[in-house]
Amino acid sequence: MPACAVEDGRSLTGDFGTDFEMLRELFRLDGTFRFREVRAGAGMRCALLYLDGMVNNELIYNAVIRPLLLSEPAKGDPAQWLLETALYAGDVKVGAKVRDLLRALLYGDSVLLVEGAATALLINTKGFRTRGISEPENEAVQKGPREGFDEVAMLNLSQLRRRLQTPDLAVEVLRVGRRTDTMVFVCYLASLVRPRLVREVRRRLEEISIDGILDANYIAELTRDHAFSLFETTGSSERPDVIASKLLEGRVALIVDGTPVVLTVPYLFCENFQSDEDYYQSFWVSSVGRLLRYVSFFLTVSVPALYLALLTHHTRLLPTFLLLSAAQSRAGVPFSSLTECLALIVILELLGETGARMPQQLGHTLSIVGGLVVGQAAVEARLVSAPMLIVVALSGIAGLMVPRLRGAVLYARVGMVLLAAVLGLPGCFLGLTVIAVRLMGLSSYGVPYLSPLEYPDLQGLKDTAWRLPWRFMRTRPAFSRNSVRQRGGKRRE
Repeated sequence: MPACAVEDGRSLTGDFGTDFEMLRELFRLDGTFRFREVRAGAGMRCALLYLDGMVNNELIYNAVIRPLLLSEPAKGDPAQWLLETALYAGDVKVGAKVRDLLRALLYGDSVLLVEGAATALLINTKGFRTRGISEPENEAVQKGPREGFDEVAMLNLSQLRRRLQTPDLAVEVLRVGRRTDTMVFVCYLASLVRPRLVREVRRRLEEISIDGILDANYIAELTRDHAFSLFETTGSSERPDVIASKLLEGRVALIVDGTPVVLTVPYLFCENFQSDEDYYQSFWVSSVGRLLRYVSFFLTVSVPALYLALLTHHTRLLPTFLLLSAAQSRAGVPFSSLTECLALIVILELLGETGARMPQQLGHTLSIVGGLVVGQAAVEARLVSAPMLIVVALSGIAGLMVPRLRGAVLYARVGMVLLAAVLGLPGCFLGLTVIAVRLMGLSSYGVPYLSPLEYPDLQGLKDTAWRLPWRFMRTRPAFSRNSVRQRGGKRRE
């Protein structure tokens, strides 16, 4: 089959033999291509085309082939007559374009060519196996739903519709990728989302010109506002409940066929510190967790730099006993404090990356045991000082609280360390200022990245650094079309 045959704009000729041979020629290199010629009512020739492994063979026999053999002579248009009187399949469409037939075949449908008809019948006979619904490993919760998305987009849509049982849920289908022709479903609640946001999402998807889309991250990178930003401006999740909650806030969700990850836009900085479980437990517990995540972000970025600045440029600011302890621990260490700090950061990242690539149980063991063994051995061998090891380890542990900012945290941590080594405490303040200014300059589909922290108000802060009770969260985010979430905050008896 030609590489871009799915873009074929030709129509069927209406000649049974010609159309049949044309489709066979397109799939001449595909060993799974199957066809079955059938004589319908009054000897009318029909050809059923499908790809082996993509269809339900039992459904093909019971809903297509058997009714054709028992059908009566056609009256009028043969294809329309079979559609209305013979076929038992529930989902049957009429197609006349070659690209429509190819898309149907490649997605698990069957194509029925009928003698004397200039159109073909596209029959839903999908029967390929799926992974099944299971809990996402990266978003496991103690409380709340345990369902996760699958690689099949239609199954993901069904999970989403179970939670949003309203006709207000709009779903648009776009095709992205010249060779993969991947389906991307644009989902939103029509009464809550701003029309300009939908138009912007549609425009960015239509402007994508690439051979293939194999994962949702392709879409995220090709449509993001700032191509080289360290901070993600497109949200993602594998949980239907999370995506449903985003849609209820006036966002747009992108379901990419072939991946369990669903994208949401716009995506704000405060969402990096929100957990799926925050809304399934007491707001007191959730608020404590939120504050700890913000504190952890500050610690993981600044603690190594602050310690290095005090140790190398501002020793007078350290208590005497702490200074003496640090000097004693560094006795015999052959490397400078900067080299020592950077080496520990690299080793910490190596252990984390290795643990992530290993099997789950073995990976956790490797990260913990490896860190303990390597760290203790390095201190005893006088390769690193114990305080520096503690500081870098504390920074790494704090970074685990904000996994969505892992990439940005790593670069920011190293940059802060380099500035602190050269300028001391002013370098630390300069680094924090650069990060803050950069965050203020980011946006996600036209929405300021720091919203609602950039222009704070009482209702906008209700779900940021802390989570207020649901009775007080009366409005949606400012970018929503309809801001009213609930009419009153008082409990009704």
